[in-house]
Amino acid sequence: MQSVNLPRSNSSTSKLPVPFFGLAFVLLSCASLASSCTEQEKSSLIDFRDGLSQEGKGSLSVSWANSTDCCRWEGITCSFDGMVTGVSLSSKGLQGRIPPSLSNLTGLLHLNLSHNSLYGNLPAEMVFSSRIIILDVSFNHLSGPLQESQSSNTSLPLKVLNISSNFFTGQLPSTTLQVMNNLVALNASNNSFTGQIPSICNHSPSLAMLDLSLNKFTGTISPEFGNCSTLKVLKAGHNKLATPSFPNNNLQGTLDGSSLVKLGNLVFLNLGSNELSGKMPDSIGQLVRLEELHLDNNLMFGELPSTLGNCTSLRYITIRNNSFMGDLSEVNFTQLDLRTVDFSLNKFNGTIPESIYACSNLIALRLSYNNFHGQLSPRIGDLKSLSFLSLTNNSLTDIANVIRCLKRCKNLTTLFIGTNFHGETMPQDEEIDSFDNLQILTIDACPLVGKIPLWLSKLRKLEILDLSYNHLTGTIPSWINRLELLFFLDVSSNRLTGDIPPELMEMPMLQSEKNAAKLDPKFLELPVFWTQSRQYRLINAFPNVLNLCNNSLTGIIPQGIGQLKVLNVLNFSTNSLSGEIPQQICNLTNLQTLDLSNNQLTGELPSALSNLHFLSWFNVSNNDLEGPVPSGGQFNTFTNSSYIGNSNLCGPTLSIHCGPVEAPPASMKRSHKKTILAVAFGVIFGGLAALSLLACFLIARIVIRLYIFLLKEINSAFKKARV
Repeated sequence: MQSVNLPRSNSSTSKLPVPFFGLAFVLLSCASLASSCTEQEKSSLIDFRDGLSQEGKGSLSVSWANSTDCCRWEGITCSFDGMVTGVSLSSKGLQGRIPPSLSNLTGLLHLNLSHNSLYGNLPAEMVFSSRIIILDVSFNHLSGPLQESQSSNTSLPLKVLNISSNFFTGQLPSTTLQVMNNLVALNASNNSFTGQIPSICNHSPSLAMLDLSLNKFTGTISPEFGNCSTLKVLKAGHNKLATPSFPNNNLQGTLDGSSLVKLGNLVFLNLGSNELSGKMPDSIGQLVRLEELHLDNNLMFGELPSTLGNCTSLRYITIRNNSFMGDLSEVNFTQLDLRTVDFSLNKFNGTIPESIYACSNLIALRLSYNNFHGQLSPRIGDLKSLSFLSLTNNSLTDIANVIRCLKRCKNLTTLFIGTNFHGETMPQDEEIDSFDNLQILTIDACPLVGKIPLWLSKLRKLEILDLSYNHLTGTIPSWINRLELLFFLDVSSNRLTGDIPPELMEMPMLQSEKNAAKLDPKFLELPVFWTQSRQYRLINAFPNVLNLCNNSLTGIIPQGIGQLKVLNVLNFSTNSLSGEIPQQICNLTNLQTLDLSNNQLTGELPSALSNLHFLSWFNVSNNDLEGPVPSGGQFNTFTNSSYIGNSNLCGPTLSIHCGPVEAPPASMKRSHKKTILAVAFGVIFGGLAALSLLACFLIARIVIRLYIFLLKEINSAFKKARV
């Protein structure tokens, strides 16, 4: 599963965060007490101010007053002789263009206009200034291509150029880079630069930090990058490099070990999310200063070289989502001081290497989606700092042993061990009580037998619990509501029986948004790839879920369901629930998914369901519901498939009319009345011929009463037909 890049918004606040290389703008000492700025300096600054839109001047319209000394203005730094040496206006809400007249500040050394809403081109006068040392215009709306150098000056003083997170297009002009001989840091990430990545280090021998990620570069990387001997940080991920190569080489998609050694000073290397292929070369072990290695989401294969164990400075390594294979025991991790390891989504086999347990400072370890087998070594308990562990989707055995081994990892907060232990029994040992800090626990798709264990009730910091796709039996325990921080519960696709416990409706984290403040706001050590298109770095970013589907639950939906007002996903489908859908379910106004399908529910659908404005999935199919389906809002988007298998439902969505039963036409009424009258008078006059006058009178009276009675019954029947 690969992460998905979010679309770029027109708002600078929605751009992907790009590190600023830890550079701080150290402004020169303000000595304007000795002298004030010149009229030329003031005029250039006023020209900049007046060029901003009225609503985008921010505080400058007040603090930059014409009558005051510009050396005292907000964000302005001057030298002793009144020359403006620094302009620092980051995050001031500025809107407008950057005027070329700023280049008239003949003493300007530092210019920081980052995190505003400036638009238009970046004036060439700024880029090719003969004075500016640090130029930062990142996180704006600047666009267009960068200017080609037309200057005869072959050596600019510029050391730091940050143009990241804008809308620049076209190629990085090689003529421009050629005159930046003193460049130490260049950040051009998160733009739309195209073409081949040009050579930089031939002309900037002091370059230490280079970030070209999140662009549209194509082709190969120039072999002249071999001169980047001082490069410490390189980011080139998330581009369109068709045949990407490692910097400093002229490779066609592989890492050339003979040239790799030239990067002896490299500390940070990120070539993730490209199409690199081939094996990891043995010479990787000569990068003894390397601290971070990102080769994730590529096409690399083969065994990891044993020399990787020589990278003694390595702290962070991710080779996730490649095709590496073999036995990891060939690599000796004993000499490494690893903190984060992600080897997931590869083809490693054998047992988890014992030597990795020597990395006592390891915080995050992800080995999921490989072919590891056997039991977990008790030595994993030596990882006292371990917080994040994912072993999902391997062939590990003996879940009871795994639980025992991990009891010693006191700092464990996140544990994924699902899709292992096929057909084993869920440990029921009530003495399991050492996971005091556990926040996420998934033991899904094993499929384990047994009951939901009581020892889970002791995990008082648990926030996410997933036991889905097992063969667990018995009832849902009433102690679930004791887990006061639990907001994600998935016990779907098991063999659970009994009623839905009313205590489940008392889960504190699902009752009020105010309780969310109790959740730990810190970032997860590694992103959690929950689905192919969705990943999370914060626990509280997960949806609020109650999923009991695909079991054998009986009884009614408790009316207390209306208390779970912050639920996002409610799934009770494929059970044997009966009774009506409680009106209180309409209180769950944060619902995005509501699935009650494949049960035995009766009665009408509450009309107030149409107030669930965030609902994107709704399914009540295959029940015994009747009456009209809700309409309006989100319900106008749901198709017939949401209601199939309920023959007595009606409404425009189903093309079944819900109107009243039509009364017989008036002509039919008159016909019935004439028939009754004919019968009545026929009887009367027939009786007159055979009986005495008194007898006829009595008979006529009876017949008339019969006529009145029949009329009432007919009218009553007509009225009922109109209800």
